[in-house]
Amino acid sequence: MKNYESLKKSGDFSLVYRTGQSKVNRQLVMYIRSNELGKNRLGISVSKKIGNSVVRHRLTRVIREVYRLNKDKLDLGWDIVVIARRGARGKGYQELESSFFHLANLHKIVKK
Repeated sequence: MKNYESLKKSGDFSLVYRTGQSKVNRQLVMYIRSNELGKNRLGISVSKKIGNSVVRHRLTRVIREVYRLNKDKLDLGWDIVVIARRGARGKGYQELESSFFHLANLHKIVKK
């Protein structure tokens, strides 16, 4: 059973890119857009520029785990797209979690 809803279609990603808001730090880029569904949906994008498939899939798994373990700390009703940047390569869980929450706080989607 899936632990979260995900964005899968390229049209969903494009809609978030076009109409959403973005914030950036050294490791990640986060786009958010309200979705009117009452639940969050997560999309993760890791470019081939980051590294080979092993590196890309590891980053994807770590970002997914950061979201899974902390989804109850986020407000509901958002489409969230996280893009890994070159600075994320080789980072551990703690660094990526810190980076994720830095961006979530900038977007003001963290519950008080």
